Amino acid sequence: MKVTFTRALSLTTSLSLVSAHSIFQYVYINDTDQGFLTGLRAPDSNYPVMDVTSNDLICNTNLTYFSDVILPVQAGSTIQAEWRHEIGEQPGGNPGKPDPDDPIAASHHGPIVTYLAKVDDALQKNVTGLEWFKIDEDGFDGTLWGVDRMVANNGFVNVTIPPCVPDGFYLMRHEIIALHSAYNYPGAQFYMECAQIQIFGGGGAIPSPTTSFPGAYSGSDPGILINIYDGVTNYTVPGPAVITC
Repeated sequence: MKVTFTRALSLTTSLSLVSAHSIFQYVYINDTDQGFLTGLRAPDSNYPVMDVTSNDLICNTNLTYFSDVILPVQAGSTIQAEWRHEIGEQPGGNPGKPDPDDPIAASHHGPIVTYLAKVDDALQKNVTGLEWFKIDEDGFDGTLWGVDRMVANNGFVNVTIPPCVPDGFYLMRHEIIALHSAYNYPGAQFYMECAQIQIFGGGGAIPSPTTSFPGAYSGSDPGILINIYDGVTNYTVPGPAVITC
């Protein structure tokens, strides 16, 4: 399904989502907007996945929008992800309908994490059994969370594609883990979409460590089962370490 909507033709006029959630909807490559949902797979709903054992944790579920575009990205370049509260929403809300929860409610503190998985075809529908490696994480610095920084940056997150990653087709899994209700399991909220990219100009590294989804996270992980209102001083982002080149 080729997605050709623009910001002016917002889909939210037909939706009534009122939850304080979020969807990754735009990819920028070196500051160039690739277009609404271009190179992305996304649902209509902005509701989270909460079961860390579910296949829905890979690239989300009920993918209404499945772009037929693969985005070329040079290794070492910067990808910018743009999150919005509702599908098709403009920054801050649509005309006549301001949205104080755009890009996500300020209460939804937590880390933002990005993974890559090498695939035979970035348009393949089967995403089970892939080997994922973490290329970026923005956790807690003692004062602010990754989500806090994203909100302060009006929904934008910068991610650098490591220069050592080999050329080829990849899925880029970009994720918010909201921890405002994570004092019980299930309680943490996982918001993720997958971008379809082709890396060129890369290196010859074999990225390590790798992990799987599901499998990377456990409901008892201290970065998932946590009371963030109880004086957090140290926080470990779930999943493997970020690869180094």
